[in-house]
Amino acid sequence: MVRLRVWDPWRDFGSLQERINKMFDDTLRSVPTGDEELATGAWSPPVDIHETDDSFVVSADLPGLDKEDIELGIEDNTLTIKGEKRFEEKVPRDKYIRVERTYGKFVRSFSLPQNVDSTKIKATFKDGILDLTLPKKESAKPKKIAVEVN
Repeated sequence: MVRLRVWDPWRDFGSLQERINKMFDDTLRSVPTGDEELATGAWSPPVDIHETDDSFVVSADLPGLDKEDIELGIEDNTLTIKGEKRFEEKVPRDKYIRVERTYGKFVRSFSLPQNVDSTKIKATFKDGILDLTLPKKESAKPKKIAVEVN
């Protein structure tokens, strides 16, 4: 006896969509865009950058890392943050049901503006947050000019 089965075009659509999303996520993480390299490692920590009157401030979320796991460098006017978040086996691997946190090496690179004084950069690391203060050169800081009335 031959059984006919009704074809359902939507049956596998969900898993197909998940595979396509993963493919795009993996591809976009490894492709440089503009002056910034998103990531060349296994994960990419999120970074906020803002500007004050006298400096630029970079804040990176690096949970689970120690100061020794982070490497900072400047070369050719490019700031690079490198590191590695290691997977600590507190439980045997075969006992894990799901592992969603990301581990592995990461690299983030940012082109610095010409007005950054790279000799005076300060870095602090507290509670998993790396804060970098990149001071502006004296000539680049805004100056107020007093107006005299005659």
